[in-house]
Amino acid sequence: MRKYSNIAMVASFFGLWLDSYLSDSKQIYLGFFLIFTFGILHGANDLMLIKTIKNDKQKKSWLKVLSYYIVVVLCGIVLFYLIPQFALLLFILVSAYHFGEQEWQQTLLQYGKWFTFAFQIIYGLLILSLLFIFHKEQVQEIIINICQLKVPTTYFDLLFGIVLALFLSLCSVVYLQNKNQIQNILQECFYILLYAIIFKSSSLIWGFAIYFVIWHSIPSIMDQIRFLDGTYTTANFINYCKNAALYWFVSIIGIVVIYYYFSEQEQLFNALFFSFLAAITFPHAAVISTMFHHSAVVPKK
Repeated sequence: MRKYSNIAMVASFFGLWLDSYLSDSKQIYLGFFLIFTFGILHGANDLMLIKTIKNDKQKKSWLKVLSYYIVVVLCGIVLFYLIPQFALLLFILVSAYHFGEQEWQQTLLQYGKWFTFAFQIIYGLLILSLLFIFHKEQVQEIIINICQLKVPTTYFDLLFGIVLALFLSLCSVVYLQNKNQIQNILQECFYILLYAIIFKSSSLIWGFAIYFVIWHSIPSIMDQIRFLDGTYTTANFINYCKNAALYWFVSIIGIVVIYYYFSEQEQLFNALFFSFLAAITFPHAAVISTMFHHSAVVPKK
C-alpha cells in the first residue's frame, strides 16, 4: 500500500490547499459530505462481511443481523440521552481502538493480545487528542451540548501529554523487542506529524474529514474488498459500492430524518445524532476486528 500512502499525502496537502480557499461554512459542508459518503460507505458493507466471516452453520439470517443493528441503535439512543457522559466516553474509546487497529494490525501481529489492544487504543487516542488540542473551544462546546458538562480546555493538553508519553513508551517496547520495527515506528511518527499539520491548519470538521476519509475510510474499504474478493480492482470497488448502496442510503435517510425533526431540540438532536454514529461505529468496529482475525489480508499503508 506504499503507492496509496503517496496518493494519500498528496490528497491531504490538496485538502490543506483547499482550506485557504474555502470559508468555514463551506469547509463544514464539504467535510460532512466526505464523511457521509466515503466515511459511512466504509461501514455500510458489514452485513456482507459477516456473511463471509461466518461459515454455513454459523451464518445469521439477514433479519437477525438487522435486528442486532436496530437494538444497537436503540441502546445508543438510551445511553446518549440518559447517560451521555458514559456514552460519549465509550464512543471515543471504541473509535480510538478502531483507528488504531486499522493502522497497526500488521505491525503488531507477533505481540501479545493485550499489548496489541493497549497499543492500538493508545494510538487512536493520540490521533483524537491531537485533534482536540488544536480545537479546544469547539470540542468543549460539543461536549457541553451532548453531556451538559464543561471540560476545562487544559484537560485536553493533559490528555494529549499522557497519551503521547504512553505511545512513545509502547513504541520503545516494540523497538526493544524487534529493532527491525524502527522503520514502521518512524513512518508512523511522520504520519502523526502530518496529521498535526492538517489539524492545526484546518477547521475541526475539515481536518477530521481529511484524516477520517483519506487515511482511515478508504484504506478500510480497500482491505474489505481484498477480504471479500481476494484482490482490489476497480470492478470489485464498483461491486462493493453496489452491495453497500442500500445500507448507505438508509443511513443517510436516518441522519436527514433526525436533523429534520430534532434539529431545534439541541440536546435530543445531539443524543440521537451521536447515538446514530455510535450505532454505526460499535458494530462496524467489531466486524472489522473479526475480519482481521479471519483474514490473511491486513491493513497496510
